Amino acid sequence: MTLSTAYWCVLIAAVLPYLWVAVAKGGGERYNNRDPRGWLARQDNPRVHRANGAQLNSYEAFAPFAAGVVLAQISGVPADRIALLAVAFVVLRVLHGIFYIADKHALRSLCWFAAFACVLALLAQAALAASA
Repeated sequence: MTLSTAYWCVLIAAVLPYLWVAVAKGGGERYNNRDPRGWLARQDNPRVHRANGAQLNSYEAFAPFAAGVVLAQISGVPADRIALLAVAFVVLRVLHGIFYIADKHALRSLCWFAAFACVLALLAQAALAASA
């Protein structure tokens, strides 16, 4: 795998929140774009709220992941290692969103933790490579 693979993963991770918000908006009653937050608050379907939660969590996870990829590259971490961690992160984040929406909380948390470990690995390897 190459850095190009890792960069594609950054793009996918940047788009994931919009996938989950599309699920949220598509699962509710007559989406109102004039008042999206008010519309969300009025929804009774728990799946809509879980999809919104997946969206918000995806936004939160994106910045540390993107920074980890960039810092690892700048620090000289091998490209195949960066790409492997990036692919693992994206796969885990997709599963996280699926499990979040499906209300599989234990699997969701496991995926969250594993994806977070990928980010920590990217950042730690960047720090180690920079100090060498």
